[in-house]
Amino acid sequence: MAAHVSVCRGLVAVLVLVACVSCAAAEGGGSDRAVRQRLEVRRHLKRLNKKPVKSIRFFGIVYSTLIIQFLPVWKNHINMQSPDGDIIDCVHVSHQPAFDHPFLKSHTIQMRPTYHPEGLFDENKVASRNKKTPSTAQLWHQNGRCPEDTIPIRRTSRDDVLRASSVKRYGRKKHRSIPSPLSVDPDLLNESGHQHAIAYVEGDRYYGAKATINVWRPKIQQPNEFSLSQLWILGGSFGEDLNSIEAGWQVSPDLYGDNNTRLFTYWTSDAYQATGCYNLLCSGFIQVNNEVAMGASISPISNYDGSQYDISILVWKDPKEGNWWMQFGNDYVLGYWPSFLFSYLSDSASMIEWGGEVVNSDADGEHTSTEMGSGHFPEEGFGKASYFRNVQVVDGSNNLRAPRGVGAFTEQSNCYDVQNGNNGEWGQYFYYGGPGRNSNCP
Repeated sequence: MAAHVSVCRGLVAVLVLVACVSCAAAEGGGSDRAVRQRLEVRRHLKRLNKKPVKSIRFFGIVYSTLIIQFLPVWKNHINMQSPDGDIIDCVHVSHQPAFDHPFLKSHTIQMRPTYHPEGLFDENKVASRNKKTPSTAQLWHQNGRCPEDTIPIRRTSRDDVLRASSVKRYGRKKHRSIPSPLSVDPDLLNESGHQHAIAYVEGDRYYGAKATINVWRPKIQQPNEFSLSQLWILGGSFGEDLNSIEAGWQVSPDLYGDNNTRLFTYWTSDAYQATGCYNLLCSGFIQVNNEVAMGASISPISNYDGSQYDISILVWKDPKEGNWWMQFGNDYVLGYWPSFLFSYLSDSASMIEWGGEVVNSDADGEHTSTEMGSGHFPEEGFGKASYFRNVQVVDGSNNLRAPRGVGAFTEQSNCYDVQNGNNGEWGQYFYYGGPGRNSNCP
């Protein structure tokens, strides 16, 4: 009898198992795809989020608002921005994502550039003499700092990756997002969905660029759109072999999950096809600074007809080692892109661009209302329109100098525009931006 009961129980268990398998199979391929996606996301997060020495949290709420080197150029009032929910991991400098690159496995980290551009310290010495160092460079410092020999990395979440079109495309720009001033075909105007308002120079060999950039929080219409202000270091053609190094600020709900203004970098060696990424979201850029987190929120930001704030960014090629370095403000050398990442830029740049870029998704056949810069046109001027000031290039003698023959370019000036200028205090400068869709930009 006992044996009979045991056999019956075993038969029931088998039937239940068969039924469960049948139910799972009945759900179809969708379930299998979901499982594969979860595994793919998990593996990607493991690659990106390196084991930290410690993680920075603030009063149980995790955030990092970047307030480094903001120079109030009008009024002395600072409005602090609300927390942004980031987690900052302090990762040992030798364990950062850059060293997943096969060519960097035995790389010796260059902890500082061999040379800075000539004229940089002369230019900054007055500002440095008068500058009062803030008690905290980033708000997360109030609850801790990243130790020496570590770097701060914004932790990537599962939601961050799932917002991308695919795991493979997470942290990457779309192909053909560089403004090409000399080859605008009206029929292809919005083929890439990217629009620009820039100043540029070409026709020489360039070894770096610098600018002070007005900081705003432009409004974004669609979650898959962004608005940014940056400088581009370019080499090669505007085809499949374009090399680009980029740095500035951006608002990108798709990338970060919010509408905060954030510091960012980008690089590519093949026109955004298979190489490069934002910030530290792939192997490439080697960070050496333990105080600035790439992708951290910027605060304070400028107010229309109110207080104005800006940040200074310098990217230059070390004439001895050949690596491309980035400096933020007067004091923070952040790290470098090794020269082997590039083909054309392993030697020099052939074009420099400064300005704004937005994505126009052209929803419902209408131009986007995503703003560029302050969301106002250049003619409104200081306090209302966004600006780049003290625009400079680094020449073949490693000297910072004013650019010669600066051009201006925008695809649709009734949507976003740019106006160049020059004076004694700001040197070469320009106002740029606009509201996007308006009565003249339907």
